[in-house]
Amino acid sequence: MHTQSLLVFLCTIFSLVSLSTADIQKRSFSIKRVPNPNYTGRNGPRALVKTYRKFNMALPQGLQDAMAAQEKKEAVAAATKRNAKLPFRPNSRSEASRRGLLDDLLNGLGVGGGKQNGKQNGKKNGNKAGQGNQNAGKAGQRGNNPAGNQTQQGALQAGEGGNQTTVGGGSNSSNNGGITGGGANKNNTRPANPGVAAGNSTKQVGTVAANPEKNDVEYISPVQIGGQTVNLDFDTGSSDLWVFSSKLDPAVTANHRLYDPTKSSFKAMDGAKFNITYGDGSGASGTVGTDVVDVGGAKFDAQAIQLASKVSEQFVKDQNNDGLMGLAFSKINTVKPQKQKTFFDNIKASLAEPVFAADLKKGAAGSYSFGMIDKTKFKGDLTWAPVNTTKGFWQFSSEKFAVNDAAKPEAGTSGGQAIADTGTTLILADAKIVEAYYKQVEGAKVNQEVGGITFPCNTKMPDLFLDVGNVYMAKVSGADINFAQVDATTCFGGVQPTPPGQLGIYGDIFFKSQFVVFNGGNNTLGMALHA
Repeated sequence: MHTQSLLVFLCTIFSLVSLSTADIQKRSFSIKRVPNPNYTGRNGPRALVKTYRKFNMALPQGLQDAMAAQEKKEAVAAATKRNAKLPFRPNSRSEASRRGLLDDLLNGLGVGGGKQNGKQNGKKNGNKAGQGNQNAGKAGQRGNNPAGNQTQQGALQAGEGGNQTTVGGGSNSSNNGGITGGGANKNNTRPANPGVAAGNSTKQVGTVAANPEKNDVEYISPVQIGGQTVNLDFDTGSSDLWVFSSKLDPAVTANHRLYDPTKSSFKAMDGAKFNITYGDGSGASGTVGTDVVDVGGAKFDAQAIQLASKVSEQFVKDQNNDGLMGLAFSKINTVKPQKQKTFFDNIKASLAEPVFAADLKKGAAGSYSFGMIDKTKFKGDLTWAPVNTTKGFWQFSSEKFAVNDAAKPEAGTSGGQAIADTGTTLILADAKIVEAYYKQVEGAKVNQEVGGITFPCNTKMPDLFLDVGNVYMAKVSGADINFAQVDATTCFGGVQPTPPGQLGIYGDIFFKSQFVVFNGGNNTLGMALHA
């Protein structure tokens, strides 16, 4: 395939991933998801930025430079408009610390860092367990949290949860549920029902459409809150349900659907507030109360609703999206002074089955369903993988991979972990996986102009198979990895590297090939190829 040396390839790859370890919080690393008169297609660099920043990982210098250039160009184009964008402001990070991490990455794979070696020993970038500051909002939430919101130390560092591949597995009695053997069972699609929640009908089910925005940058679903319909981004990487509300300044609500608490049975929670700031500078803040939430027929009468009274420009411009519904575990909810349960945690005991399923499609409407598993949506049987809930995510071991042929797996990083994240557009995978994959792609390179890995658009991309819980090799279609056109002949990769010590983040590109069931009865993930 390529004739360039491994050292050159690794140096370029790792110059891209010189990031600091921190907790995650996210809304999604998805691309700029807003109607924009200058928008001509997917924005790969911006999608990558949101992926890194959602989880509060400092940007590599090449990506910083690419985004600064892009923002400058956009600002010039918008100079005659009333609201020109502010230039991109990356986290401050010294050149020395970036080089120190590059040395770590190269040495960690047994490749010397040349003249950089040894310069920054003892001054690495903080990729030590427990040093990450993760906002517990959208994976927690999307990034750093200067407002002092709920933090979760080291939440994205795989080392802090260890390689806990048995959490949720058959050896854990609390996770056996109705699936014999926990995560390793392929032939049972009916998880155990843990019980019935007081105050709600039993045997509930509900289904809503998951409608893709242009170029599948995110999927939006209708939700009724107090009888009022809003369109939300369902995010399995965070645990907050917040919405555009009538408390917002009318100047920022144009074309958004608003939830008006005065038109329903809303009950305010005295003293409860939220203030979420994501890594890309976006955010929302406001008050909290409870109301009836109905998702396609699955209903909870007293769900915590976070009413935005302030939102950032990024959310204002994303006119298809009226807020987020977090579907990770409630431990990373950001409401203060008391964390609130997610919609799924509240209703799962009253569902016909304690599950929800994501059926996301490429360029077409899919669905989210609660309380049921529609066997017509996937091929064969579901394979169940154990989930490690330590950090509040749908997290699993991911220690191997294959390119084109699932029957020929290669070893990834020992102890590798990843999360299933519907609120993220791209896949961020172990650098070892990324390097091996793009070695099979003619013309692939780290493109410093855009801050990510690119390749010729006419290249036939191989399929990638990713390990889920050591029981399932999830296929990612090569066509989906051809993510965004950079220019007439160059395309941006939908798979990019994550730094050592960080969790892999398997976003919507991953979900386009899989039907995925989230089982809250025994904390497992069920997967199969789409029908």
